[in-house]
Amino acid sequence: MDAILTPAGLVDRPETIRTVKRPSREEAEAAVRTLIAWAGDNPEREGLIDTPKRVAKAYDELFSGYRQNPSSALERVFEEVGGYDDIVLVRDIPFYSHCEHHMVPFVGKAHIAYYPSEGVVGLSKLARLVDIFGRRLQTQENLTAEIVSSIDEGLKPRGIAVMIEAEHMCMSMRGVQKAGVSTITTQFTGVFRDDPTEQVRFMTLLRGSR
Repeated sequence: MDAILTPAGLVDRPETIRTVKRPSREEAEAAVRTLIAWAGDNPEREGLIDTPKRVAKAYDELFSGYRQNPSSALERVFEEVGGYDDIVLVRDIPFYSHCEHHMVPFVGKAHIAYYPSEGVVGLSKLARLVDIFGRRLQTQENLTAEIVSSIDEGLKPRGIAVMIEAEHMCMSMRGVQKAGVSTITTQFTGVFRDDPTEQVRFMTLLRGSR
């Protein structure tokens, strides 16, 4: 497992990533000024003079997932669940991320289900996991796989089902410029992968009360 260099030290990541030195805040702000000028505006005019500082600060928040360890979101597992061993589904988890190809947002909802094996995790922790991976440069396919991999490693459930629905601004704002188009990705493990009726149950629970 590789790690990424952050101001707080090394943070483990479950996927392979090349460790790079983080530029200084001043270097980041200079890069923003260059992009403003490349776009055709004057970075020294009144409305833009503080924009590089604002953008650097915004990037700290938008890409905070690089400085967080996803395994920490699933550290505490509750084993005393009164014998419950049926499906756990958390749906409609809102998220935003940024396309790693164009660095523009894609926004949507994640739906996560699993069959407990060694215990359950607090429901808010699944939403937290989505946020950690979402706040990185991503593809939707990779985001889906990363969520599944972390849950599998942290909870070791009998099966996992993840569906992500999102609209990509790189398709809505540029290129073909088709607003309102949704992209859906899914990944199944364990009983969800091996038993088609469990996939149907997941979809039924997901859509049933809508």
